[in-house]
Amino acid sequence: MSSDLDEQQDEILALLSIFEPEEFDWNEPKSSGEIRVCVELPTRFTVALKQGDTLSQYEISSLPPLRLTFDLPEDYPSCSPPAFTLNCSWLTTKQLSLLSAHLNDLYQTTGGAVVLFSWAQFLKYEILSFFGITDILEIPSNGVHKSGTNLDNSDNKDLTLEDNKLNIASSTNCNGGASEVARFEAQITATLETPSNGVNESSTNLDNSDDKDSTLEENKLKTACAANCDERGSEISKLEAQIPLSLSLGQELLSQLLIHDAAQKEKAFSREQFECGVCFGNWLGSECIQITECGHVFCRTCLADFCKFQIQNGNVTDVKCAQTDCKAAPTPAQVRSLVGEELFSRYDRLLLQSTLDSMPDVVYCPRPSCASPVLSDSSSSMGLCTVCSFSFCVLCKKTYHGTEACYTPGPREERAKGAEGQTEPYAPIPQSQVGRMALWDDYSGGGRKRQRVLEDRYGRRTLLEFLESCLTSDWIRVNTKNCPHCFSRIQKTEGCNCMTCSWCRRLFCWNCLAKSPGSEHFAYYCPLYMAQTPSVPSYPDHPY
Repeated sequence: MSSDLDEQQDEILALLSIFEPEEFDWNEPKSSGEIRVCVELPTRFTVALKQGDTLSQYEISSLPPLRLTFDLPEDYPSCSPPAFTLNCSWLTTKQLSLLSAHLNDLYQTTGGAVVLFSWAQFLKYEILSFFGITDILEIPSNGVHKSGTNLDNSDNKDLTLEDNKLNIASSTNCNGGASEVARFEAQITATLETPSNGVNESSTNLDNSDDKDSTLEENKLKTACAANCDERGSEISKLEAQIPLSLSLGQELLSQLLIHDAAQKEKAFSREQFECGVCFGNWLGSECIQITECGHVFCRTCLADFCKFQIQNGNVTDVKCAQTDCKAAPTPAQVRSLVGEELFSRYDRLLLQSTLDSMPDVVYCPRPSCASPVLSDSSSSMGLCTVCSFSFCVLCKKTYHGTEACYTPGPREERAKGAEGQTEPYAPIPQSQVGRMALWDDYSGGGRKRQRVLEDRYGRRTLLEFLESCLTSDWIRVNTKNCPHCFSRIQKTEGCNCMTCSWCRRLFCWNCLAKSPGSEHFAYYCPLYMAQTPSVPSYPDHPY
């Protein structure tokens, strides 16, 4: 017994020194642990899901780990192997049962030696060849990859069917993405249902007992489960009505495999060192961004400065890879992480506007209070705004006139249009103050390319005259006050709060607009000197 204990301690110490903390857990008081084995995959390994006539294939470099949970009996390794459970989301229960039997055979061949490391090595390097998997893993369309196979090699105790039921409920792995309803039904009828392909979805507990009492217990359990299902049938129906079934189990499993593979690639990328294509410095991957489409790598600082410059100048179509002559673009999530929420909001708005402007079948509602984009039909000249329900002619931008000819402008209107160099009506200027401010911000802060786009849409004269006059009026309203004597607009640029009107030359208090204030007013009511520095009002970045 002491010899077995010494060998167990030596084996556990060796495993702790070989595996990383995220790969091996050991619970010394309970003499139990778990080994998470990442299977070694060949190059260009793919997963495939076929549903109907559609075949989806994806190349991956890693699979979710296979979990080997074990308990060491007192007479291990001399007489008994470890009692263990295998859990894996991408193997069927039938495959796990075969795998468990093979691990037991490996222990028998050792002749009473420690076997945990040999098991881990087999699962890591030989499991694919054991199942005849070369370079592709086929996922069943019904997603029967709920796993959890128990193996108990004790010869002096018999497991009843209730024990099997508890093991099934406790070790069933739901990494295949089953819904709450499916998990609930699996716990009730795990031993009663068999899929159409003959693979059991529940966990399999291997036991060689032929006790006839188990048949009686099984009948009792079937009766109890049937009664339980009748009582809770309405509850299951309610759950099914609440949970949307948008993906099949096979699709959910495939999604989880791809998510795991992407996370592992990101983890490996963050540990490597790369040369920035802009500053040519060496950076860890955690401080770099890789453009997904082309694979070019840049440090976050350089790529962030490049993207911010393009967005601030309104050149959102130029927010792409910083490598010369490369047309690939970073993903929206990468742009957001590089420039922050404020600039990303501007980027998102301008990119949408640029996309709409480049679409030949998109026109804008001619109502100045709306100006929403409208999708036009090439077979008809009618446009219907889905926002304000205004029906208009897409050619003349007037109220829809059916088959009648469009309104023809007079000579004076033609000359006015000719001065603008535009024969089609311009889009209306936003009517809200926030919309006008956002439009002017876009025009004044954008590059020449962006300015030309806005001038073609709204008209150069409109942007320079109408917007400036509107914004000037707004600035005057915010930064000036009316003289309480003559009601002229007065702006304070410096000095104390005792103001002299430049029109009527009478005194008033800038802070409270009291007429002819004396020294007592500034001594007891308003301070003589108070910060009243005029500032241009700031408006939130808002789509126009």
